[in-house]
Amino acid sequence: MERNGPLAGLRIVDLSSVLLGPFCTLILGDMGADVVKVETLSGDSTRSIGPARHAGMSAVFLSVNRNKRSIALDLKHPDGRAALLDLLRDADVFITNVRRKPLGRLGLSYEEVAAVNKEIIYCNAVGYAEGGPLQDEPAYDDIVQANSGIAALQAYFSGAPQYVATVMADKGAGMMAALAIMAAVRHREQTGKGQKVEVPMYESMVWFTMTEHLYGHTFVPPQGATVYPRPVSKFRRPYRTQDGYLAVVPYNDKQWLRFFKLIGQEELAADPRFISIDQRTLNIDALYGLLEDAIAQGTTAHWVQALGEIDIPAYPVRHPDELMQEPQLVATGFFRELEHPSEGPIVMMDSPMKLSDSPIGVRRHAPRLGEHSRELLTEIGYSKDKIVALATSGAILIDDTDPASTVKA
Repeated sequence: MERNGPLAGLRIVDLSSVLLGPFCTLILGDMGADVVKVETLSGDSTRSIGPARHAGMSAVFLSVNRNKRSIALDLKHPDGRAALLDLLRDADVFITNVRRKPLGRLGLSYEEVAAVNKEIIYCNAVGYAEGGPLQDEPAYDDIVQANSGIAALQAYFSGAPQYVATVMADKGAGMMAALAIMAAVRHREQTGKGQKVEVPMYESMVWFTMTEHLYGHTFVPPQGATVYPRPVSKFRRPYRTQDGYLAVVPYNDKQWLRFFKLIGQEELAADPRFISIDQRTLNIDALYGLLEDAIAQGTTAHWVQALGEIDIPAYPVRHPDELMQEPQLVATGFFRELEHPSEGPIVMMDSPMKLSDSPIGVRRHAPRLGEHSRELLTEIGYSKDKIVALATSGAILIDDTDPASTVKA
């Protein structure tokens, strides 16, 4: 299953856990980077999240940690820390989501890592940007959804703040970290210099949320309130049809005119409330209320066909259970059944990114804890005897299990 990608030859040492950092290195690993996943002796906590055939190889872990090799180190053991620094000597990138003070206690600050590799790109994906009163506080996805405005925006629909039903802040900041790392790689190609990269979850999500919702406060003094009305209209939702639910988005002037004609109310196109996009935005609840009433009069199939014929986007609501049979995803091979060497048949999502000349996607399966400890230390010149001594002392953990012996159908 090995194949090169556009980032082949780029080595990333990944001292991160849960989702933010691992999602970043999932993206970079799919692109061909050699990702070395550094874990504690007990492993990343996501190894225990979700169903599993074997302990430590859960569904969530398998999904996020493909294209990575695992080394398990006790970083509080001097030899474990020394092994990590030796891995970093020839690495291109170091990413971590460990907070600044604990990193300092481990002797893994930017200055200490740069002392062994001055060209390294050191990415700290943390909760809050350096310099603010929250800089040393812990941050989890729920906390960041709450304090970045995301949860409050859901109250327009539910009447009370709610979290979005996906781990948005972790994954959003993970994508930002991948972009920032690639910018730093490009800078090093041009200058030969490494640098420190900081990607805070909180500021990333405020930026993400307020891009459209800064709204009237874009101006000084403000010209109106914050919050763009269209996304928070209580009528902006999938609409009930006679037999299901439908997402439908007439957006521009021509689409609304065609929709009004379709429902036999062409005169609405001349209604001052709906005559232009700025007026429709001001009267969005009334407009979407009309849309909801109209959609309720037909079946889902009727509306998909009728709206498609006049070039208005419409699609039935899909539950996650249905996505593996969704025709678009089936046709593009997005979900792939693969044979994991220890976990048997599993389903992986292909990368949504495609390059015409460079393969992106699954090259190797998610590793068992410490599966590559011996291999990675051998690559950096450790002798067999030294590796055995490290394992005996508890500085490292090695998994030499024969994968074939644990396959389950």
